[in-house]
Amino acid sequence: MSQSFEFYQERADAAAKEAAEASLQNVRDRALRSEAAWREMADRARETDRERKIADRARAERREAEAIAAEQRATASSIAATEPAE
Repeated sequence: MSQSFEFYQERADAAAKEAAEASLQNVRDRALRSEAAWREMADRARETDRERKIADRARAERREAEAIAAEQRATASSIAATEPAE
């Protein structure tokens, strides 16, 4: 299951809050490492979403071009079929 950028961002914010409120250094360090990991996952999720949108646009453009080409072939074929043979 794919998680959203917002989910990862919320987790990073929660870890940052935990680090700010920690009184023990090892707890603060753990929370800061957690925050860094969540932020990295958020960045990756955002990049994946951006790349997916680009790929979706490219696929839609390709399908549209293929449909136009098929329509042109069908039109050319029907014209050739209706022309008298010489």
